Amino acid sequence: MWAALSGPQACFAEASGDAARYQPDVSPFCAVADLGDPAAWTDLATLTDRAFLTGPSIRPPAGWEQVRAVPGVQMAGHGMTGVPDDEAVPLTETDVPEILDLVERAQPGPFGKRTVELGRYLGIRHEGRLIAMAGERFRLPGWTEVSAVCTDPAFRGRGLGARLTMAVAAAILERGDLPFLHVTAENLGAIRLYERLGFQVSHQVVFASFRLV
Repeated sequence: MWAALSGPQACFAEASGDAARYQPDVSPFCAVADLGDPAAWTDLATLTDRAFLTGPSIRPPAGWEQVRAVPGVQMAGHGMTGVPDDEAVPLTETDVPEILDLVERAQPGPFGKRTVELGRYLGIRHEGRLIAMAGERFRLPGWTEVSAVCTDPAFRGRGLGARLTMAVAAAILERGDLPFLHVTAENLGAIRLYERLGFQVSHQVVFASFRLV
């Protein structure tokens, strides 16, 4: 996250010393240059009193307490090949109301009014209605995250999420980056699906929220 906020996505960052966060309507995530450095957390406190971070292990210094933590895995697309999809259409800022409606129905994770600005998002429509989407969220040197893979509950089981994942990955690979993504550790079905698509588990991570005390 720090590599993204201090690098390719610095234009979306609010920064202070060795801490940064995405502008709130873009993403709730924050980052510090070194999770083990209390001074970086002090910098973070000048930006927010509530922080949502991810990393292999997060132990906050005195003055911060953990509110919630969800174990997850990071998966990398080493050696995979994407597949473009003729039915997938680009989504833009004009589609945000429909995107947020789908997010509410499908619950893919945090998604804000401006998240779509972070990268290329693709969707599939049925009779004009947006029923599935996937896109690019965090971008750091050499890597781009595939995110917000979701399908309307009424249309699940048709492989739409897999198709969109591969279509998003194809564009990432075409420009010379490698795709990666995150999944909650308990979502074994999704992990197996992504493994079939060519992703491999690279790290155990945690998604955790903290607050100043």
